[in-house]
Amino acid sequence: MTHKGSCHCGDVTFEVEGDIGKVLECNCSHCSRKGLLLWFVPQAAVHNDTPEHHMGTYTFNKHVIQHHFCLRCGAQPFAEAKDAKGKPTVAVNVRCLEGVEIADLQRTPFDGRSL
Repeated sequence: MTHKGSCHCGDVTFEVEGDIGKVLECNCSHCSRKGLLLWFVPQAAVHNDTPEHHMGTYTFNKHVIQHHFCLRCGAQPFAEAKDAKGKPTVAVNVRCLEGVEIADLQRTPFDGRSL
Protein backbone atom coordinates (compact mmCIF):
# COMPACT_ATOMS: atom_id res chain seq x y z
CA MET A 1 0.00 0.00 0.00
CA THR A 2 1.22 3.51 -0.80
CA HIS A 3 0.77 6.18 1.87
CA LYS A 4 0.98 9.89 1.03
CA GLY A 5 2.44 12.21 3.62
CA SER A 6 3.24 15.84 4.14
CA CYS A 7 4.04 18.52 6.65
CA HIS A 8 1.24 20.83 7.85
CA CYS A 9 1.63 23.48 5.13
CA GLY A 10 2.36 21.05 2.28
CA ASP A 11 5.87 22.23 1.40
CA VAL A 12 7.26 18.79 2.36
CA THR A 13 5.57 15.91 0.53
CA PHE A 14 6.49 12.26 0.26
CA GLU A 15 5.13 8.76 -0.33
CA VAL A 16 5.97 5.58 1.55
CA GLU A 17 5.27 2.05 0.43
CA GLY A 18 4.28 -0.60 2.97
CA ASP A 19 1.78 -1.71 5.55
CA ILE A 20 1.88 0.07 8.88
CA GLY A 21 2.37 -2.42 11.67
CA LYS A 22 3.53 -1.39 15.09
CA VAL A 23 4.63 2.19 15.63
CA LEU A 24 7.23 3.26 18.13
CA GLU A 25 6.37 5.83 20.78
CA CYS A 26 9.69 7.10 22.14
CA ASN A 27 9.97 9.04 25.39
CA CYS A 28 13.22 10.86 24.56
CA SER A 29 13.26 14.63 24.95
CA HIS A 30 12.88 15.19 21.19
CA CYS A 31 10.14 12.67 20.35
CA SER A 32 8.03 13.34 23.44
CA ARG A 33 8.03 17.10 22.88
CA LYS A 34 6.96 16.67 19.26
CA GLY A 35 4.50 13.81 19.87
CA LEU A 36 6.16 11.63 17.22
CA LEU A 37 4.78 8.17 16.43
CA LEU A 38 7.38 6.43 14.28
CA TRP A 39 7.06 3.72 11.65
CA PHE A 40 10.44 2.39 10.51
CA VAL A 41 10.85 1.44 6.84
CA PRO A 42 13.79 0.81 4.49
CA GLN A 43 14.94 4.02 2.82
CA ALA A 44 14.04 2.54 -0.58
CA ALA A 45 10.34 2.47 0.48
CA VAL A 46 10.22 6.28 0.70
CA HIS A 47 9.98 8.68 -2.21
CA ASN A 48 10.59 12.27 -1.11
CA ASP A 49 9.11 14.86 -3.50
CA THR A 50 10.46 17.85 -1.59
CA PRO A 51 13.03 20.33 -2.91
CA GLU A 52 15.98 20.42 -0.52
CA HIS A 53 15.56 24.15 0.17
CA HIS A 54 12.15 23.47 1.81
CA MET A 55 13.61 21.19 4.50
CA GLY A 56 15.81 21.71 7.47
CA THR A 57 17.71 19.01 9.33
CA TYR A 58 18.25 18.69 13.05
CA THR A 59 20.61 16.31 14.85
CA PHE A 60 21.31 15.88 18.54
CA ASN A 61 22.95 13.52 21.04
CA LYS A 62 25.14 11.22 18.90
CA HIS A 63 24.21 13.10 15.68
CA VAL A 64 23.41 9.91 13.75
CA ILE A 65 19.72 10.59 13.03
CA GLN A 66 18.86 13.29 10.49
CA HIS A 67 15.53 14.71 11.69
CA HIS A 68 13.99 16.50 8.69
CA PHE A 69 11.45 19.27 9.18
CA CYS A 70 9.63 21.86 7.10
CA LEU A 71 11.27 25.27 7.17
CA ARG A 72 7.89 27.02 6.93
CA CYS A 73 5.58 25.16 9.35
CA GLY A 74 8.11 23.22 11.45
CA ALA A 75 6.41 19.81 11.19
CA GLN A 76 8.74 16.80 11.20
CA PRO A 77 7.41 14.18 8.79
CA PHE A 78 10.41 11.83 8.84
CA ALA A 79 13.98 11.19 9.92
CA GLU A 80 16.80 9.23 8.26
CA ALA A 81 19.48 7.04 9.81
CA LYS A 82 20.90 3.52 9.62
CA ASP A 83 19.40 0.60 11.50
CA ALA A 84 21.39 -1.68 13.81
CA LYS A 85 22.59 -3.67 10.77
CA GLY A 86 23.78 -0.55 8.95
CA LYS A 87 20.92 -0.42 6.43
CA PRO A 88 19.54 3.02 5.44
CA THR A 89 16.24 3.46 7.27
CA VAL A 90 13.54 6.11 7.49
CA ALA A 91 11.49 6.77 10.62
CA VAL A 92 8.17 8.06 9.28
CA ASN A 93 6.02 10.16 11.59
CA VAL A 94 2.66 8.44 11.00
CA ARG A 95 0.90 11.58 12.22
CA CYS A 96 1.96 13.16 8.90
CA LEU A 97 0.35 10.45 6.74
CA GLU A 98 -3.04 10.96 5.09
CA GLY A 99 -5.94 8.76 6.16
CA VAL A 100 -4.19 7.01 9.04
CA GLU A 101 -6.38 6.53 12.11
CA ILE A 102 -3.93 6.97 14.98
CA ALA A 103 -6.26 5.29 17.51
CA ASP A 104 -6.16 2.06 15.46
CA LEU A 105 -2.36 1.73 15.55
CA GLN A 106 -0.50 -0.58 17.91
CA ARG A 107 1.97 1.57 19.84
CA THR A 108 5.20 0.14 21.22
CA PRO A 109 6.78 2.19 24.01
CA PHE A 110 10.53 2.82 23.68
CA ASP A 111 12.67 4.20 26.49
CA GLY A 112 14.80 6.60 24.47
CA ARG A 113 15.23 8.78 27.56
CA SER A 114 17.62 6.15 28.95
CA LEU A 115 19.96 6.14 25.94
